[in-house]
Amino acid sequence: MVVTVNGEERDLAPGSTLSDLLQQLGLNPKVVVAQRNGDIVPREDFPATMLADADIIDLIRFVGGG
Repeated sequence: MVVTVNGEERDLAPGSTLSDLLQQLGLNPKVVVAQRNGDIVPREDFPATMLADADIIDLIRFVGGG
């Protein structure tokens, strides 16, 4: 299936979850805010959020600095 992540199309295996996507991208879910089709997904729901073909995912990663 194909999903759009931050404007870029990505191929994912059918049945992939939001957690699977983050793992594939090498992102720590503790520092990511995710939207799926315009709706914010609570962090605790990442493992249960099944992705579907044509989903639009927006990811924002927090970066510390000083």
